[in-house]
Amino acid sequence: MTVPAFGEIDPPQRLLMGPGPVNVYPRVLRAMSADMLGQFDPEMTTYMNQTMALYRQVFMTENRWTFLIDGTARAGIEAALVSLIEPGMRVLLIRAGRFGLLLSEIAERIGADIRTLDLTWGEVATPEAIEAAIREHQPRVLACIHGDTSTTMTQPLENLGAICRRYDVLSYVDATATLGGMAVDVDGWGLDVVTAGLQKCMGGPPGSSPITISDRAAEHIFARRHVEKGIRGADADDGYGARIGSNYFDLAMIMEYWSERRLNHHTEATTMLYGARECARVMIEEGLENRFARHRAAGAAMTAGLRALGLRVFGDDAHRMTNVTGVWIPDGVNGETIRHRMREDFEIEIGKAFGPLAGKIWRIGAMGYNAMKHKVLLTLGALESTLAAEGFAVPRGAGVDAALMAWNHALPAALRNDRA
Repeated sequence: MTVPAFGEIDPPQRLLMGPGPVNVYPRVLRAMSADMLGQFDPEMTTYMNQTMALYRQVFMTENRWTFLIDGTARAGIEAALVSLIEPGMRVLLIRAGRFGLLLSEIAERIGADIRTLDLTWGEVATPEAIEAAIREHQPRVLACIHGDTSTTMTQPLENLGAICRRYDVLSYVDATATLGGMAVDVDGWGLDVVTAGLQKCMGGPPGSSPITISDRAAEHIFARRHVEKGIRGADADDGYGARIGSNYFDLAMIMEYWSERRLNHHTEATTMLYGARECARVMIEEGLENRFARHRAAGAAMTAGLRALGLRVFGDDAHRMTNVTGVWIPDGVNGETIRHRMREDFEIEIGKAFGPLAGKIWRIGAMGYNAMKHKVLLTLGALESTLAAEGFAVPRGAGVDAALMAWNHALPAALRNDRA
């Protein structure tokens, strides 16, 4: 058998301005090139502890159980749900986009008793609607998406934890698309379990899912603890609840691995841990409020520029994600042709849409390493050029001018050095 003569990987240097993944911070790439360590090497376990401490700051929490799930953001979602929800347990899901529906896909496989609060794509649930749904359905767990990139809208969470605790409901939030770009105030909002990913606002590669777990959620999860046979010792302390239905995503065992006991569960993804650790270091060095301000400025600039080009922005400004903007594809314009031209002529990628919005909107991101003034301006300039080439009348230069003005208005002068 002849082995194909594949060349060395040499991807084009694209500017990824879609809903994620985005271009990775160079510092993160450098950190990921460091050499391997054994999983119980004191240096390695020190890095694990440092990563936990760093992500407590990122999640704005004091939660002891703040660590990484090895796998993309969806691994964190599945680990959280399979460890919180027992078969037959009632769960309330807020569904207002593709990723709210994903929660249902996972909960169905677990065998949950699913109840839903369904909204039109682009809408968000009010605190009153959430509380009414909890009173009606009496779930044990409530799950929702913070920022759903399929709709580019943000679900307000300020009251969620208090409402859930009032009714003794455990809350789960998927913050994949917002962690690192918008405040995810876990303690301030009283949230129980929150997961995320690196490939969006954190400015890293996909492959690691940060997670934080409150003490009361940890107690619920440890009640389902069943120590794996091959590592059981005389001190094995099984819980009384139903065994978690996944070995790899068993949070009770993973938490033991990240605890002082270091009870072996899997071989930690060393390179991803290096990258996740550096993502958090970059964010903390920038300062959380500065980071959020930069993403707000990028979102405001993108929105202003799109409108100045004569385009309609999807959804309402009050609940728009700062890092991903949906924009209606103009009548008579082929959305995929524009995306192709952007990629081929300018090496810039913007995103298409899913579900009822497929073929109707583009999703344009500016997050993490790409939430920078010049990258927003380059994207708008390229979009203007490709729209004009396809016969859509655009006011030349208006998008860039409006975006620049919005950026300078939104960002304090002290932060306008355009360096992430």
